[in-house]
Amino acid sequence: MTTRTAFPRTIKENTTLWIPMADGRRLAARVWLPVDADDDPVPAIVESIPYRRLDGTITADAPTHPWWAGHGYAAIRLDIAGSGDSDGLLHDEYLQSEQDDICEALAWIADQPWCNGNTGMIGISWGGFAGLQVAACRPPSLKAIITVCSTDERYNDDVHNMGGCLLNDGVSWGSGIFACISRWPDPTIVGDRWRDMWLERLQETGCPLIDWVSHQRRDAFWKHGSVCEDYSDIEAAVYAVGGWTDGYTNALIRLMEHLPGPKRALVGPWTHVYPHFGTPGEPIGFLQDSLRWWDRWLKGVDNGLDDEPVLSLFMQTGLHAHPMEFAIDGQWFHETAWPPQAQNQTLHLGDHVLAAEPQPGHSFRHSSPLECGMGGGEWCPRDGGGVGPEYQDDQRADDLMSLAFDSAPLTEDIEILGAPEIVLDLGIDRPQGMIAVRLNEVTPDGHSSRITYGLLNLSHRHSNEHPEPMVPGRPERIRLTLNHTAYRFRAGCRLRLAISTSYWPMAWPSPEPVTLSVASEGSNLTLPVVDTSNADRPMFEPAEYSADHPTQEIEPSATRRTLTRDIGSGALVLHHEEYTGRTLIEDIGLIGSKRSEETFTIVEGDPASARTDMLRVVEGERGEWKPRTETRITMTCDATSFFIKASLQAFEGGEKILERHWDETIPRDRM
Repeated sequence: MTTRTAFPRTIKENTTLWIPMADGRRLAARVWLPVDADDDPVPAIVESIPYRRLDGTITADAPTHPWWAGHGYAAIRLDIAGSGDSDGLLHDEYLQSEQDDICEALAWIADQPWCNGNTGMIGISWGGFAGLQVAACRPPSLKAIITVCSTDERYNDDVHNMGGCLLNDGVSWGSGIFACISRWPDPTIVGDRWRDMWLERLQETGCPLIDWVSHQRRDAFWKHGSVCEDYSDIEAAVYAVGGWTDGYTNALIRLMEHLPGPKRALVGPWTHVYPHFGTPGEPIGFLQDSLRWWDRWLKGVDNGLDDEPVLSLFMQTGLHAHPMEFAIDGQWFHETAWPPQAQNQTLHLGDHVLAAEPQPGHSFRHSSPLECGMGGGEWCPRDGGGVGPEYQDDQRADDLMSLAFDSAPLTEDIEILGAPEIVLDLGIDRPQGMIAVRLNEVTPDGHSSRITYGLLNLSHRHSNEHPEPMVPGRPERIRLTLNHTAYRFRAGCRLRLAISTSYWPMAWPSPEPVTLSVASEGSNLTLPVVDTSNADRPMFEPAEYSADHPTQEIEPSATRRTLTRDIGSGALVLHHEEYTGRTLIEDIGLIGSKRSEETFTIVEGDPASARTDMLRVVEGERGEWKPRTETRITMTCDATSFFIKASLQAFEGGEKILERHWDETIPRDRM
């Protein structure tokens, strides 16, 4: 890993570039570009997100954007409307108004004397979504995008839902965006109107989680911004990037399968981070890699990219589940197209075994304890580079609470690439239920690690738009596709298929306790088996960065995650605290800090006891100027409804200037 300070072109930085909108609003951007760009115009690379360019993302922006600028690009970090110092209001994620604003901003940027008229977009998570969504709008200047850790499908492959099951990561993100949209602009940038701008944000925005939970089917709300509705809308070249540990990997595979235009994909072992910051595993020289992409599509350089394999993938092996010390080994390989040439291998369910040959018929009845899933970690662990114990734990405890089927010890390594599929002949004793299916690798010493998994709300077994209840006692044949992965199971280890009727706290439980009936005859697991031993191996350069932004730690960060059980009530409580510490951003003289607490509570045997509590405290300090917000969300349920209570408090210098409350009852809709 190398920090570069000298580049082919000398650069300059403008911390606040105002981009005018036709309606009179202005969007604030930070730009790095070559000093001679007016004489030798360059393409522009735009990252458009709501996370505040001055005091939010600068520690990640500084090692990245100047690097591109030094290689002949205008690198622009744009605060979308209603965030940072930009005018307007931010009501929710991925609205049409956001996409319209970005299209207008791209046209303005392309028309500047320092720009050669070509633009690209890059972003991780929100910014990756934005790249795909704006590309589908076809702004004339946009020639290429790099979308990192994003999705083409907002309903069933985003932080909100999985297999029609409501995810608690979505509640956590609901708390995060609630805090994000209520923050203040900087008076040193916007002047005396900062307070009026802040009050408008506080008074006119709401709690987006309420809208999200109100849409429990895949309706028009979720179809908007889901580019899978029509992949042909995207004509720009697309580089899709992510990691197998992240929650968004499936989308990369679908994009490679369905996008009609130029496309590439890079999937490493990482979680929700850019590859040059990659973890778990090792970071790579992603900036150098991305430069070849930008040069090809924004400058027209014939650099051989068109003749190279379009997928660079990491074949994982040796995964060792641990909430903090998550370990993974493996090696890179190339694929020329998707889907790969896999040979399906079917394993049949028997008397708690997985076997290559069909087994004598057995029937099983199973109901998991509600705490099954406590070892699952977060749906999107260490989102954005967190440091807490968010990965999966040793799966043995969850395995014991599941209906499990083990293979014999493998006599040789087996590689899979793609999405395993499970077929189950099953029934339940209630109209509504869910299943969680995990495929684990069990080492000879008994350690169990989740390799891939899937969730299914059984009412969504046929459709996410038109759910149907199960008929209690009537078995059906259910197909569930697990998450895509690339993994080498090691000789001497066992494969374990674990099926449970709950997966708390990742997913909200079914309205009532459910007992599952499974017939092994006709039930099977299909693995997409490949052999990459002779595959081409991509060679990535070591990670490079531009210089870090000058900051000073005033108070250290801290994180803690605890699991407690109340013996009297039976309540099981998972509590997660994270504190960023207090950090001085030297160039703007601002000290910032964030504190979050997340608590997940459930009482065994009572799905209606499920409860999630969220707290976010965000503070700024510059001399006597001390703005602060505190946002809280509590979500509970009973058999027929979800209940969301939320509050927002804003303070200036210790004085409360505003307080708002929300209290909503949302009927459960087959969820």
